[in-house]
Amino acid sequence: MPKKKTYHHGDLKNALINAGVEILGKEGVSGLSLRKVALKAGVSHTAPYSHFADKQALIAAISTEGFRQLYKRVSTVIDEYQTKPSMQLVEVAWTYVQFAMDDPDRFKVMFSGVLEKEKEYPEFVAESQRNFQLVKMIVEANQASGKLRGGSSDLAALSVWGIIHGFVLLLLEGQIPHAILEQKSLRELVEFQLEQIMVK
Repeated sequence: MPKKKTYHHGDLKNALINAGVEILGKEGVSGLSLRKVALKAGVSHTAPYSHFADKQALIAAISTEGFRQLYKRVSTVIDEYQTKPSMQLVEVAWTYVQFAMDDPDRFKVMFSGVLEKEKEYPEFVAESQRNFQLVKMIVEANQASGKLRGGSSDLAALSVWGIIHGFVLLLLEGQIPHAILEQKSLRELVEFQLEQIMVK
């Protein structure tokens, strides 16, 4: 008989989060339950309750971990292009697109609005805000170098994020026309989006 999966102390939470991401990808939020997550992770149906009070807490954890991973990847790119603000902007945008393509199920949950009472999950709020602060920092560096127009860095950061996030959603939903995809690589398309807002 095949051995039942067992999880050592410390990695049960991540196993449950990963199982939740998989279920969400296949069945959506309505198909997610702590019982199903326990079954997929190969643990007892009561095990998830040691980490998550309910389904919303699990969704918060999935999203929080996603933002933590995104922050790590974006920070690495920022460090790499520290002296080149315009390259930072392009590379971070490309990293965001790659992050979404690497884990589309988690990405969709992170930005789906299915988390009903965000403020009840301070860790989630902190991680999502931390990511936005990175975008703001890059925008400010590009405003200082004259690559982006001056003004409120909060609003400019929102515009930059909105442009790239909108592009990602079109990409994930298969809504970018094939004629365009045949002409340009995804990387070139990302760069083109940013060129529309950068000062020549």
